[in-house]
Amino acid sequence: MHGHSEKNHWENIYSTKQAHEVSWTQAVPQTSLDFIHLAKLDKHAEIIDIGGGDSRLADFLLDEGFENVSVLDISEEALKKSQIRLGNKSARITWIVSDITKFKPTKKYDFWHDRAAFHFLTTEGQIKKYISTARASVKSNGVVTIGTFSTQGPKKCSGLEIKQYSEETLTDELRNGFEKIKCVTEDHTTPFNTKQNFVFCSFKRM
Repeated sequence: MHGHSEKNHWENIYSTKQAHEVSWTQAVPQTSLDFIHLAKLDKHAEIIDIGGGDSRLADFLLDEGFENVSVLDISEEALKKSQIRLGNKSARITWIVSDITKFKPTKKYDFWHDRAAFHFLTTEGQIKKYISTARASVKSNGVVTIGTFSTQGPKKCSGLEIKQYSEETLTDELRNGFEKIKCVTEDHTTPFNTKQNFVFCSFKRM
């Protein structure tokens, strides 16, 4: 699935389902917040959430006083949901509607976070494009944190094929330009009370 069909898929999901009806919903994105705290960012740091959709990560970052938060998603509907939920606070976020493989950043970031997009890239071309965009977008000594389905996790999500990763294979994909800081695995409990195993790794931009 590429281009328009992929965008249409996600617009349809977010138009027809509520947060409690999709597996990825988290009331508190604790692992993501832990990695952000580990980076010891100042409140002016440029942070981008890739595939952030209607995730609540941006809400928590605003509440913590971060001033330069961007959220990117292929689905305009997903971002609208976040904007409605945040109300007046949404004006403090930079909202970007883009396929990550076509994203043309206009600034450099101190922290790149992704718990949603990377494992949906299943071709070598898509993965290379993503990583080259991250390399170009993240400041020297900036941090990239990626959470993906682990080798113990699901093989599909939202009806789409995904690519599973281990700590080793995720580190290997980012070996050109990034140095591993830390990896953890996490069991995410879905709104349906099922478990999904994730691997999260953070990397420093060399």
